[in-house]
Amino acid sequence: MSEIIGNEVMTASGYGADSIQTLKGLEAVRVRPGMYVGGTDTRALHHLVNEVLDNSIDEALAGYCTEVNTIINADGSLTVKDNGRGIPTGIQTESGRSALELVMTELHAGGKFDKNSYKVSGGLNGVGVSCVNALSSLLIAEIHREGKIFKQEYSEGKPLYNVKVIGEAQDTGTQITFHPDATIFETVEFRYETLHTRIKELSYLNKRVKLTLTDMRNLDEEGNPKHEEFYSDSGLIEFVQYLDSTRTSLLEKPIYITAEQDGVEVDVALTYNTGFSENIFSYANNIQTQMGGVHATGFKRAITKHFKDYADKEGLFAKLKIAVSGEDFREGLTAIISVKVPNPQFRSQTKDELTNPEVAGIVANAVGNVLTYYLEENPREAKIIVDKIILAATARHAAKKAREMVQRKTVLTGTGLPENWLIVQIEILKHARYSSWKGIRGWNSQAGKR
Repeated sequence: MSEIIGNEVMTASGYGADSIQTLKGLEAVRVRPGMYVGGTDTRALHHLVNEVLDNSIDEALAGYCTEVNTIINADGSLTVKDNGRGIPTGIQTESGRSALELVMTELHAGGKFDKNSYKVSGGLNGVGVSCVNALSSLLIAEIHREGKIFKQEYSEGKPLYNVKVIGEAQDTGTQITFHPDATIFETVEFRYETLHTRIKELSYLNKRVKLTLTDMRNLDEEGNPKHEEFYSDSGLIEFVQYLDSTRTSLLEKPIYITAEQDGVEVDVALTYNTGFSENIFSYANNIQTQMGGVHATGFKRAITKHFKDYADKEGLFAKLKIAVSGEDFREGLTAIISVKVPNPQFRSQTKDELTNPEVAGIVANAVGNVLTYYLEENPREAKIIVDKIILAATARHAAKKAREMVQRKTVLTGTGLPENWLIVQIEILKHARYSSWKGIRGWNSQAGKR
């Protein structure tokens, strides 16, 4: 059944021309927050903080910011304050609106498209801070620049009044305070530990930039809020040492790699420990790429190739009768890969994976060049790492062979899995890993004697 309404034929389902809607301004963000911040859970909530923090860190990368303060306010809102240049507040010619209002209320408006303003940045498409605004019941922007203090407030992404001057300023910088919208997020309570982890890693990724975290909800007996400061002099080297602080290291100090090619800056720090797992963390323009990406791929490729080339050249694999796989080269490896890319491409707005194809080769070359020199100049450390790789391969092969024997026996007896099958599997892995652990302890003892 259908009927004609005006010039429109309406079907029984009610789907016609008027069913097609255009979401204006930031309405799309509020309707589909998952497309912009990855959901409405606690991770998405803290992603808002990252978006604001990234803007301040971009100022530090550009050389205009030396301090970033994050404050969890007593009322549950959050403030990020930096001493950068401050978001421009003048009238933008094309739109006839204040640049501040444009940045805060329009998608794809920002200063990251102009490479004269930012050589590299975490913000890419002018979406981040406007999304924070859209998903906040109240957001207050306070800008210090040109000797004045400018202010504008917003609710659900809409300005409550025009940008106004509220005082004089002796400094420069941007201060953003926002209240996440409780009607959108499952929780609006910021976790101190989550912010602590992010801010601490930013201090390692941006050495000599002071970052602080203050929790006004948590006061001591004297009424002082919980407060921490983060500052790193040596950056990724300290980061790797921090991550490995509870493990026994095989190297006296981490291997550090820094290089620049075609405008891409590469910083890598790595070390090996007596553990059996790999711990590789990758970052692009200070953003953790949790799904990795081309920079992580380039790093792994270089690790496998250059350690293998060295071991083959020195004859260290000569007596090994089994093939060594890529995972063997990464057992016990802890590494940080950080790249600064002028025009980064990510898989999505949440930036979980870097996809610039050229970056893989750049990272592989940078890591390979330094590793070649390091292995030649440090034969003792090189031997320790290769022995660790050999033990990993041997243990993996032994575990695989034992598992195949158990499975073959089960098939021949035709009784299905034995009652003690799980125990057998555990014993296989325990035996293989114990052999590796015992061998590594031997290296440490020999190293101590030397």
